[in-house]
Parts: sequence; C-alpha cells; structure tokens
Amino acid sequence: MSDEVFRDYGPIPIVVNIEQATTENNTFRTALWTGKHLQLTLMSINVKEDIGLEMHPNVDQFIRIEQGEGLVKIGDRQDNLGFQKKVGPSDAIVIPAGTWHNVINIGSVPLKLYSIYAPPQHPWGTIEKTKEDAMAAEE
Repeated sequence: MSDEVFRDYGPIPIVVNIEQATTENNTFRTALWTGKHLQLTLMSINVKEDIGLEMHPNVDQFIRIEQGEGLVKIGDRQDNLGFQKKVGPSDAIVIPAGTWHNVINIGSVPLKLYSIYAPPQHPWGTIEKTKEDAMAAEE
C-alpha cells in the first residue's frame, strides 16, 4: 500500500490488511473507514509525542498497537489518570465513553496504531498529517 490509498472508504465495504496499512501509514491520523455507527482510523505517533489527553463523552474506543512502545494513561478525570500501563505490538486498549485517556510514545520508533470509534469521532475523510494539524482541526 502507498500513501495514495490511505483515504476514507466508508461507507462502502472494504477488506484490508490492517497490520500492513497501520505500519505503512505515516500520518498522525487518517480515517480509513467512516460509517454511520463506526469509524476506523490509522495513526502514527512520533517518538516522545502523544495522542493528546482527551475524553469522548459518547464514544467507545478500541486501540490496537502494531509497532513501537507506548504508555497508556486512563482515568475518570483529567487530573486523575490512575490507570497506567506500558503497551506494545499486539496490545489492545479499550476505552469506555466518558473516560479520559492518552497514549504516549515512549519508544525509539514511531508508534503505529489503529483506532476504532463507535460512533465515529472525526469527520468523514479526515487526514491530519501532524499532531499540530489535528489540534488545529479541533479548534
């Protein structure tokens, strides 16, 4: 796969080698599939960067790590991220709606992951090359 095929295919059905797509993605966030009830995004987090502390009030989230090492922090309040765990390839993180969370790249290579949101969290067709692009889009 090349970067040209990383676009939002939703809501048509697709079959994708998710490990390959995830490891080949070099954008901070690209929506690969957005439907009415679910969204699949690919993410590449640079060394010493993070997803950013966030909370989705009405969205459950599933994250799977394909490459790199991270530290996940989860809690019931922005200032109380009591659950912390190191994560790596093949680890899955499940985040209930209304829960504060962040994933930090603590490794020496980009942290490659995919995230499933239910319902969708980002607009159809989202492609954010950098974290700065993502932050600007949220403002």
